Amino acid sequence: MSQNTQGFLDRFFRLSERKTDVRTEVFAGLTTFMTMCYIIFVNPQILSDAGIPKEGAIAATIFASVFCTLLFGLWANFPVAIAPGMGLNAFFTYSVVLGQGLSWQTALGAVFISGLVFFLLTVTGIRRRLVAAVPDVLRSAIVVGIGLFIAFIGLKNAGIIVKSPATFVTLGQVTKPGPILTMIGLLVAVILMARNIKGAMIISILVTTLLAMAFGVTPVPHRLSDVMTFTVPDITTTLGKLDIMAAIHYGIFSIIFSFTIVELFDNLATLIGLSKKAGLMDKNGDIPNLNRALQADAVGTMMSATFGSTALNAYIENAAGISEGGRTGLTAVVVAGLFLLSLFLTPLIMLIPSVATAPALILVGSLMLSEIKNLSFDDFTDTVPAFLTIILMPLTSSIAEGLAFGFVSYTVLKTLTGKYKEMNLFLYLITAAFIINFLYHG
Repeated sequence: MSQNTQGFLDRFFRLSERKTDVRTEVFAGLTTFMTMCYIIFVNPQILSDAGIPKEGAIAATIFASVFCTLLFGLWANFPVAIAPGMGLNAFFTYSVVLGQGLSWQTALGAVFISGLVFFLLTVTGIRRRLVAAVPDVLRSAIVVGIGLFIAFIGLKNAGIIVKSPATFVTLGQVTKPGPILTMIGLLVAVILMARNIKGAMIISILVTTLLAMAFGVTPVPHRLSDVMTFTVPDITTTLGKLDIMAAIHYGIFSIIFSFTIVELFDNLATLIGLSKKAGLMDKNGDIPNLNRALQADAVGTMMSATFGSTALNAYIENAAGISEGGRTGLTAVVVAGLFLLSLFLTPLIMLIPSVATAPALILVGSLMLSEIKNLSFDDFTDTVPAFLTIILMPLTSSIAEGLAFGFVSYTVLKTLTGKYKEMNLFLYLITAAFIINFLYHG
């Protein structure tokens, strides 16, 4: 690389100011990509369950990730990569489309509207105030509940958990190829992560896929064109297919509200945590360009819906790249470039069976369980709302229902027990919105 190029990169990304260099940023970007590229395999699998054409879902996932990650890198100068959020994609498919019977086009319209809401809340400063207004116990419960929901989906996709007319769900035949392959994949991923080997999830997905080919669960590629292509995947089946007017006509308030609530807590909390780890937070606790990052996330979500994918999140896996020295947006630009190159692996992604992505869902869910350590069990007015939030997300297959029961029970219990000081106006407004939604939709 020429000195002029290095000088330009240094000035544009403020490398010297943040005590990093091009080589460090490139390696950090590669590390981040290896830890989070499993979303390229997992997200299309989930979206295809909603009826979205898989090739279009692959292209939409990649283009949305590239677009927003470049915004984070070039505009906000954050060493953070963005992709469709785990939990939000599950909510989209299993709660909104399959659960409420909406078309995926209408659900994409709701995602777009939620992105617009995110943007308005961000530019007005309300977004940060809303997050600050929600008690820590509910924030942690939301993360744990989503984790259980995601893990449950993984167990179901693997055939480890199946329907039962007597007990609703029961253990499947674990000696079948599907459950066996999933358990092997999970074992591989956990061992690799325990040994701090980067890319544990993607290695697990590839190993499980190879075993699935050996078991005859998925086709065996016979030529190079079966695993890679020099043709960009067809995105015309999803590009611009969102139906905003249908979403508005449906009265989609509860869905948009749920998307907004989950996105509010998850993304802002993750960005603050990653910024602190990267040393970007000043002594007053302020983070340069945080508002730009939040605005980029909102715009990215609108673009993601336009491409044909779900709302976006900053992945906690970015911590791996930050640990390797990533401090600027150059790290994000490298990740975006690698996501773009993955377009040529579309045939391979199409071959990945659900039993190969199930271990990633189970593992992500188990990692989200770590938030349970922040829950208080000394006060029933905290414990019961947290429990209802956590347990009802997987049992109702709806993040929205878990959120509703959590917020309403927290507000009612705190109010009736005289603990008004723990409440605030924003919390009452959020609760009122959930109650109105209950009355409107039943």
